[in-house]
Amino acid sequence: MVDQMRRSSRSVCANIAEAWRKRRYPKSFMAKLNDSEGEAEEIRVWLEFARRCNYMTEVEAAELDDEYDKILGQLVRMITEPDKWTIR
Repeated sequence: MVDQMRRSSRSVCANIAEAWRKRRYPKSFMAKLNDSEGEAEEIRVWLEFARRCNYMTEVEAAELDDEYDKILGQLVRMITEPDKWTIR
């Protein structure tokens, strides 16, 4: 579980970096952000599993879930308003 959470969390960052480099191409930009969004949501699922299996406290899980909720919110804003982020 820990290994998968590490991979997913790194993938969120890597996909955002790739999206940023592709901001000249709005569809590619949004596709990479969508990948990042999926990885971020996967982490939230693993956090729920970790909490239910008592691998972390409810407080720890809630704090991390809140951080990923904020990340997801920003990703959704970037995906729904690509003109603000892409290069013309």
